[in-house]
Amino acid sequence: MRISEAEFKRKRLFVHQLLADVPLHDVWAVRLKGGGTGRTLADLQRQLGSSRALESANPAVMALFRLRALLGQIFRWDVKPQGIHPNSYLYRLPADMRAQSQITPGSKDAFNRIYAFENESLSEVINRTVHAFLHMSLQADGDDYVLFLAVYVKAVNALTPFYMALIDPFRHWIVYPAALRQIAQKWAAAYA
Repeated sequence: MRISEAEFKRKRLFVHQLLADVPLHDVWAVRLKGGGTGRTLADLQRQLGSSRALESANPAVMALFRLRALLGQIFRWDVKPQGIHPNSYLYRLPADMRAQSQITPGSKDAFNRIYAFENESLSEVINRTVHAFLHMSLQADGDDYVLFLAVYVKAVNALTPFYMALIDPFRHWIVYPAALRQIAQKWAAAYA
């Protein structure tokens, strides 16, 4: 389910400091049943596999990812520079936070990974349509956990607001509900 920006910003998370100048586009939360004490995002990642696994949440999601990839190829939206993009927020990551990250900042997955702490991670993608960030945080809640997914979007040009307006209905009604269902199911299979 979606949650308010105000509710999310009340949480003590490093992302609020690092992305203070980037608009928060939306935030989603999903309750993960069970899990026992001491679960981390690394536990969740082990259950999910790579972030590409979310693309297979259902046929509609797979079709949308394929359509986006095709359009990206046709319009050359996803042409990336060699190495880390000069506008990457990786360069803003303080040395002490870089040292605390459980992954090498700048490593690649589906996105460019900026940091991964025990219960908070941030990745980014920069292309010709958006400079977007995916933030994940995991918090214990009684016997369960709550996973928060936050999307931040920084405009790269005049196309960005139109692009986001075009894809938002698909994100809100198909992609995120399917992905969050899959996450909850995989967590329950492992820990409930």
